Amino acid sequence: MVEITRMSFFGNPNIGIYAYANDKVLILPPGIGEDDIREMNSVLQVTPIIAKIAGTILNGVFIAGNNHAIILPHIIFDEELEHIKREIRENGVDLEVVVSNSRYTALGNLILCNNHACIASPLLEDEEVKRLSSILGVEFYKARLVNLDVPGSVAVINDNGGVIHPDASEDDLKILKTIAKVSVEYATINGGVPYVKSGIIANNKGVVVGGNTTGPEVLRVKTGFSGGGE
Repeated sequence: MVEITRMSFFGNPNIGIYAYANDKVLILPPGIGEDDIREMNSVLQVTPIIAKIAGTILNGVFIAGNNHAIILPHIIFDEELEHIKREIRENGVDLEVVVSNSRYTALGNLILCNNHACIASPLLEDEEVKRLSSILGVEFYKARLVNLDVPGSVAVINDNGGVIHPDASEDDLKILKTIAKVSVEYATINGGVPYVKSGIIANNKGVVVGGNTTGPEVLRVKTGFSGGGE
């Protein structure tokens, strides 16, 4: 089973809106305690980078990507972009950093990615989808999940499995199975929240869930990220 730990940031269990992770980096906002960073790193096993996006701490909302590249919104400040690039370079991480051309900024909500494929919101411009597909090295497919235009909000996946909003349909599960090559588990987070991205940070090595996540919810998350969802 995948390794998992509970965490809250700033007394808030909605950790997924504050942080982004792949198998190489964990991009956190300023103000997270050193002990918490160490605990997360013991599970995710990545290089932590402290950064803001557009002057905010909503890294999980604004960042999308996979192990090939991270995509940042066009509203990122120049100094923030240079800081992230410098941290990645100085830590010897092989990861491309790209700014999106889309007029939409909440990329973490609009794009659901692993290293097999990305599911993009129908809102994203066709030209930008084509560009990001080339950068991330995977096919992009436009699709709604749970009848919503925010696939990155209603599901969280890695290369082995994941979890999805409990109202997801069989067609939604089929999209993830055929496109992203994963089976996922129906789940909620933080005591009943169906928008699972809000309370999960995950990569292929481990999962961090919000501090209000119940024991049964943790078990469903573990099952999902272990590829047990069918």
